Amino acid sequence: MAMLKREDLPATAAAGGSDLNALLGRGSEFDGKLTFEGTVRIDGKFTGTIVSNDVLVVGEGAKISAEISCGTIIVHGEINGNIKAKVTVELHHPAKVRGNIETPMLMIEKGVMFEGQTKMEGLEKAPVRPTATPIPIK
Repeated sequence: MAMLKREDLPATAAAGGSDLNALLGRGSEFDGKLTFEGTVRIDGKFTGTIVSNDVLVVGEGAKISAEISCGTIIVHGEINGNIKAKVTVELHHPAKVRGNIETPMLMIEKGVMFEGQTKMEGLEKAPVRPTATPIPIK
């Protein structure tokens, strides 16, 4: 089973606000529909459908072929399929995403590979969570 590092969890889970409910570790494969509450981390292979109002963490070694609907998704691995997130989508290097993304907030880190379209609606409804100090442009 892959070891889960505290710093790899979203801020709410790392701070104890949400517990990790499930882990699909490296070397694991799952085919089907996943529904969950809380935080789930996938480091293995998953094919099917993922539905939740909470947090999905896709580890660096993960390979997912799925239609995903969740609250928040944090991606370090590979996803082939469309993503709908009610709160936010975070794509961190070395993520690879092939599919469309629909979310009120989107963060794409330098070095991420993204092929698809984005639709950002509901910005006025999304909670504001600053991630960095803005740099004034002169």
